[in-house]
Amino acid sequence: MSTNSTSQSLNILDFKEPRVRLLHLNWFAFFMTFVVWFSHAPLLTHIRDAFDLTPDQIKALLIINVALTIPARVVIGSLVDRYGPRYVYSGLLMVAAIPCFWFAMATTYEQLAITRLLLGCVGAGFVVGIRLIGEWFPAREVGLAEGVYGGWGNFGSAFAAISLPSLALLYGGDNGWRFAIATTGAVSFLYGLVFLWKARNTPKGSEYFKPKKSGALEVSSYFDLFLYVLFSIPLYAALLVIVWRLGPGNLELYSASVQWVMNAMIVVLGAFQLVQITRVNREHLKSGVPEYDRYEFRQVAVLNISYMVTFGSELAVVSMLPLFFMDTFGLEPVKAGLLAAGFAVMNLAARPAGGFLSDKLGRKKSLLFLMIGLMIGYSTLGAITSEWPLPLAVLATMVCSFFVQAGEGATFATVPLIKRRLTGQIAGMVGAYGNVGAVLFLTVLTFVNASMFFYVIAAAALLAVISLYWLNEPKGHIAEVDADGRVQLIEVG
Repeated sequence: MSTNSTSQSLNILDFKEPRVRLLHLNWFAFFMTFVVWFSHAPLLTHIRDAFDLTPDQIKALLIINVALTIPARVVIGSLVDRYGPRYVYSGLLMVAAIPCFWFAMATTYEQLAITRLLLGCVGAGFVVGIRLIGEWFPAREVGLAEGVYGGWGNFGSAFAAISLPSLALLYGGDNGWRFAIATTGAVSFLYGLVFLWKARNTPKGSEYFKPKKSGALEVSSYFDLFLYVLFSIPLYAALLVIVWRLGPGNLELYSASVQWVMNAMIVVLGAFQLVQITRVNREHLKSGVPEYDRYEFRQVAVLNISYMVTFGSELAVVSMLPLFFMDTFGLEPVKAGLLAAGFAVMNLAARPAGGFLSDKLGRKKSLLFLMIGLMIGYSTLGAITSEWPLPLAVLATMVCSFFVQAGEGATFATVPLIKRRLTGQIAGMVGAYGNVGAVLFLTVLTFVNASMFFYVIAAAALLAVISLYWLNEPKGHIAEVDADGRVQLIEVG
């Protein structure tokens, strides 16, 4: 039996079509998570004045805001596979309102820090919608649908930057920023109720396949188990780097003894995950995985590297690009910020374009083309000097941005086609690698100049290009076993 087949082509403006309505319901949920997640960024001037914050305290808030996103994406991925996108997404949207309100009412810097730490978890919402799109769209359209979901939803951070300062001004007074941030929490809570009411995990009559065990990915061989453990290590290494950047000798947010305690907690968390991986995979690896139920973890590993380079570099570059334009061309901060903003705004078109290319040209071929373009793009940015005409530098930035975000779209066009019942966990790990990339590249930036920073990303892109040799083009069908014990085939190419 084949699932997710349809004879109709995808028209994202056909609201009479149930899957199109679901797509729009889904991307707006992602959009709201990003509005809430980055609601503080455009209001940092007000927050700084209200709490008399130092530059280091502001930098610490920005780092804290993304710290928990790495483990949260892994955990949320496991939850969505087990309980379904409808409950997990609606629950995340509603629960996110609590730390959002708490942040808006904070009276101390410690409260700001704790609530921003908790709000990092809402950044895991992206993972939920990846599986939901995979359930509703056939393989030949899933790339475009995932691209629209990711690109339009990702615009939530830019929308927050554009709208929240005006909303704070509209509220007026010294607490206008508090009401603006609280408003994002209220809208998130209400939309969580809407999502719970309107969303469904699968089209009518389709089966929602769940993993046999929860807590870790099921793998198909002992070599895959080795790769899984190997690729889990950087997730915890990135957390250790974040703790280091916030601690003594850097941003001085806490003492050396607190840093040691936090490092120990991360090591214990990593050891616990290793135990979970062993527990989930021990029995079925010993007895052997049926051929029809196998998948190759190296597919996940390659996509991890791909997203580390694409989304990881985007997060890193967006944070340093305004200063790069200011230092290189002597621009005013406002003008530099506007020119740099184009890098993120490109998401609206580039990410769907990457998914569309993946649908039409093939997953592997599209990723290879986009990664080579990304590598050339960052090499070009590394060559920019003050002698360049400013319009040419901006054009080079926008072209590079297209390849970066189209690469993100092509990466997640492939994720839902590996193993259906594990899609949430696979998306969670791949998504977490985007944050790992951001930590890696931003750490590199503390040791080198901007030009070398871009060349380092280009070198990482070369690694991604080489790794694509091991990516197999999804073909034919993948198999899952339904609740009645029947094997069902899902078309993937």
